[in-house]
Amino acid sequence: MVNIPYATQWIDEEDVKVVAEALKSDWLTQGPKVKEFEEKVAAYCGTKYAVALNSGTSALHAACFAAAIGKGDEVITSPITFVATANCVLYCGGKPVFADVCPDTINIDPEEISEKITARTKAIIPVHFAGNPSAMEEINKIAKENDLVVIEDACHALGAEYKGSKIGSCKYSDMTVLSFHAVKHITTGEGGVVLTNEKTYYDKLLLFRSHGITKENDLLLKNDEGAWYYEMQTIGFNYRLTDFQSALGINQLAKLDGFVKRRREIAKRYDEAFADLDKVVALLEKEGNKSSYHLYVIQVEDRRRVFDKLRGAGVLVNVHYIPVYWQPYYQKMGYRRGECPKAEAYYAQAITLSLYPKMADEDVLRVIDSVKEALKQD
Repeated sequence: MVNIPYATQWIDEEDVKVVAEALKSDWLTQGPKVKEFEEKVAAYCGTKYAVALNSGTSALHAACFAAAIGKGDEVITSPITFVATANCVLYCGGKPVFADVCPDTINIDPEEISEKITARTKAIIPVHFAGNPSAMEEINKIAKENDLVVIEDACHALGAEYKGSKIGSCKYSDMTVLSFHAVKHITTGEGGVVLTNEKTYYDKLLLFRSHGITKENDLLLKNDEGAWYYEMQTIGFNYRLTDFQSALGINQLAKLDGFVKRRREIAKRYDEAFADLDKVVALLEKEGNKSSYHLYVIQVEDRRRVFDKLRGAGVLVNVHYIPVYWQPYYQKMGYRRGECPKAEAYYAQAITLSLYPKMADEDVLRVIDSVKEALKQD
């Protein structure tokens, strides 16, 4: 019996070809493909600027740097996310503050955000969990009323739409972060992007990803030294994406709409198959949203038994996510269980089913049948 993973990349011969061509070119690290990839991602999402980095985590770190998150600053985010969403705040010396989620979407609850704001709050990082957009209009209103920066963690949501706008347009935020990890909507192996419409953020992001160094004449404090001259104007990191990864990203981006269409087809089949099962609760796609379905999550009682039965049937389900503040590192910092009861109740019942564009119809049917079988009591 062949196992069905919860997710996998889809690399075809054309992808291999463009990467091989890039490897044979004069550029391996920062070359013309990086800029081309940035421009195409920005055009697809409908935003002015894109800065490519070597991971979604790097992109989150860069966005927090550009937002000037520093020691003593608080940043409100969701506990149901990968740890990088909160860690990026720690990297900058700030403090993550976790707001509870809406039970129907598992996205951060705007009312909970309002309750967590203090004089030290500097930013909000809403997470578009599983590819389903958060309530960005409400979140943006809260941010404007309190003079806060909004950074969308859209690492699950490339190709999603919110009220007629592509996620990444930054219509309701200052910056948006995407991930191109292998199981995401498109891949560069590892990689990420920060999108923004603000030139000041764009300039900071460019500096940050490359050691804080610039050679741009209009940015140099002293520009009469010669063509060799450069300046390190801030602290930065080597967070650059390579040219051959960008070549892969460009080719993958051309297939994105097809990938998302297939994800939505599979999600619809799951919705229809589980609609009449009282024992299965799926996440809600709010009116005006178009999820890009990075994940398809169900909630079931007796999660461990169902999870183990599915794994035993060769359906390699997963769980997304353990509440971030449950992690030992966060517990040592003083975070305590019980802070976000709705998030914790979700985690106790969550299972991520298999969903990826390469998935065959017979595999989808096998997952459905396996879920129904796993729900039966022994």
